[in-house]
Amino acid sequence: MRGAASLLLAAGFALAGPAQAAASPPGDGWVHFEPARGDFALAKDGRVAQVVTAPEDYDVVRIAAEDLRGDLTAVTGVKAASGTEIWIGTLGRNPAIDRLVAAGRIDAAKLRGAWESFVIAAVPNPAPGVKQALVVIGSDRRGTAYGAYELSRAIGVSPWHWWADVPPEHHDALYVSAGTRRFGPPSVQYRGIFINDEDWGLVPWAQGTFAPNEPAPGPKTYAKVFDLLLRLRANTLWPAMHKASRAFNADPANAALAERYGVVMGTSHAEPMLRNNVGEWTGKADDFNYLTNRDAIRDYWRQRVRSNAAYETIWTLGLRGIHDSGMIGPKTDEERRATLEQVFADQRQMLDEAGISGAPQVFTPYKEVLDIYRAGLKVPGDVTLMWTDDNFGYLRHFPDDAEQARGGGNGVYYHLSYLGAPLSYIWLSTTPPALIREEMGRAWDNGARKMWIANVGDIKPAELGIDYFLSLAWDIEGTRAQPIGTWVGQWAERALGQGTGAQAAAVLGDYYRLNFARRPEHLQWYLPGEKPHASPLGIAEADARLAGFAAMEQRLAALRPLIPADRADAFFELLDYPVSASAAANRRFFAAEAHDALRDAAPAESWRRARIAADADAELTALTRRYNREIAGGKWRGIMAVEPADGQWRGFRLTPPVVPAVAEMPAGGDAAPVPAAPVLPMLTPAQFPRAKGWHLVDGLGRNGAVLGAEAPSAPTNASIVLPAGNWRAVVDLLPTYPSDNGDMLRLTVRIDGTAQTLNVPRHTGDRDWARAVLDNRISLPLSAALGAGQHRVSIEIGDPAVMIEAIRFVPADKPITPT
Repeated sequence: MRGAASLLLAAGFALAGPAQAAASPPGDGWVHFEPARGDFALAKDGRVAQVVTAPEDYDVVRIAAEDLRGDLTAVTGVKAASGTEIWIGTLGRNPAIDRLVAAGRIDAAKLRGAWESFVIAAVPNPAPGVKQALVVIGSDRRGTAYGAYELSRAIGVSPWHWWADVPPEHHDALYVSAGTRRFGPPSVQYRGIFINDEDWGLVPWAQGTFAPNEPAPGPKTYAKVFDLLLRLRANTLWPAMHKASRAFNADPANAALAERYGVVMGTSHAEPMLRNNVGEWTGKADDFNYLTNRDAIRDYWRQRVRSNAAYETIWTLGLRGIHDSGMIGPKTDEERRATLEQVFADQRQMLDEAGISGAPQVFTPYKEVLDIYRAGLKVPGDVTLMWTDDNFGYLRHFPDDAEQARGGGNGVYYHLSYLGAPLSYIWLSTTPPALIREEMGRAWDNGARKMWIANVGDIKPAELGIDYFLSLAWDIEGTRAQPIGTWVGQWAERALGQGTGAQAAAVLGDYYRLNFARRPEHLQWYLPGEKPHASPLGIAEADARLAGFAAMEQRLAALRPLIPADRADAFFELLDYPVSASAAANRRFFAAEAHDALRDAAPAESWRRARIAADADAELTALTRRYNREIAGGKWRGIMAVEPADGQWRGFRLTPPVVPAVAEMPAGGDAAPVPAAPVLPMLTPAQFPRAKGWHLVDGLGRNGAVLGAEAPSAPTNASIVLPAGNWRAVVDLLPTYPSDNGDMLRLTVRIDGTAQTLNVPRHTGDRDWARAVLDNRISLPLSAALGAGQHRVSIEIGDPAVMIEAIRFVPADKPITPT
């Protein structure tokens, strides 16, 4: 190596080596393809800038630098070095960059002591023989790595380059606009994901396809996870922990690899002190009893503290059962409270003995533990309180003034996937980004800014939800300021190619709206163990729902020809499979129901519906086979399983659908017409004027938006004309939780001046809660009888947590259905 590179090596630099990469279209325009005055040339004339680091810098900096070099090659197709250079370094770890800062060539004052922040700036003549360098400076090791990956994003490399097969868009030349760009610190300090319920996707895929020579998931798989996290500006991982997986720390190479990548390791609420109990506790489950076996449990925890004390870790405190179950031993909440306080003291003593008493610590009041906390549990003030949703996207608790004042701060554990009661959802990812925005925004506004973790199942197919959650965590104000359709459209355009964003956003808008009414995994209206019964939708109502899915599929079909051939795999993974599979699942379920309902009254139509159900079932099989065997050359074999995948955990999963056998079907016959479902009067959120304190929440609910308020708010009013008949009003709310952490939502509705105050109990785990989370709605009938004519409706909110989906008007003598 000669010339400028030799001088830099003498100054303490090392050139980064090659790495894999792929790309998507460029981002916000500070990297472009035609030169302008003052630009820095990343690539031109068949050459690319050299990526340079210092040997004193962190491992993750070298990893990110290697990835950037590979990304530049993936976009341009060339490797030959130009005379320009990209310097990547951490303050205090890169002598050449430190000299630039000391000389005042770059203003790094705001970087010193900042958390995960970075600056990108072009510097002329930074060293002898170097005409110009693009300098990426990080405040700490992850800040520097994020800077390198930010440049990768800007040249068009998607964070999903590997996990969703998003390919690069080729460009011969790349230029960085003049100026200094500053990023960070992030809105939330610790941001990450929890790989969970991995038995039916990640583990069989890793074992059978990606890494068959190592117990799954192992270092080869986790290296890909760590790459994704860094590219998404995340920093924390709770690893896979089901019995199907090998415990993360059972292989010391996993923890060492996480440290190299700068990823902070933690564990879920069920795995205190970095211990995967399912895989590592070798005694009987009943022996995990702190009242009778305290010494053995302490030794078990202490071993992990000793082995992992040198790594950057967030230590989960507390105690539950072996898996996701209640504490063994104590019988009352008072006994559980006393036991937990002793556990806190013992666990913190272990950390102190290991010399890491200042390491981050977190306690999660999850499920039954929240009741213990509210009964007076004393949690040390420097421990982060990790609040949770109800497993279905609705946060149960928001930090009050005292909790916000605690030194340990507050965080959120949020579900984008869940295995548990009343019914699981671990197949398709249908939580609307708008719900994530509203609930996580409420949490952030109430001081939950220390740590955010999302349960993401197998990662696939939750790509969009993961990206949006982590984008909020990195920059909540910038992200939530964008309408959902805008953000989704930009995300899709980067993944699928120019000119696809608006249409893809429309398809995904339909997808989230339709599946919000009922997730594909929840297509039964009875709970496990109950006597089966049909859905409350009549055939005409079900047909109206299916018409919505058909329209969505037509939008998808119109988009498909616009997808470049090299993005066909990404399109299938990110859009085609989830959209098509959710539509097929609904056709299969409702056509099979109609077949049963019409068997006696209209046999020919019954069998026509049976064929629709059978065809939909076959389509689901074909779609999933294609995902597992054909996409990306078979790369994802074993990753996708239609729910229910098997007979495990039957108490938490829907009953396998019964599809009429094709061999039993008689030859066709004329279809019998089914009367269309009547269109009932309704006031949607858009019909209410925006009185002071009221706003439309875009991208949420069955009508594409819900009505929200900020207390105190003036009443908002609308009028409706009802046809002849006797009517009653039904107010539909989202099943949110009260802002004051109480157990009652409150609102007042006036119709023609007569007020009715609605007090809505919110008790997690009861039957009303189960119905509400499966419907994503609480339906509240009003008592007043209404006749034909014009009526004036006024709404007053008693709690800003209330979000109104619609006010429907139904015949007074008819039951309320969830349509």
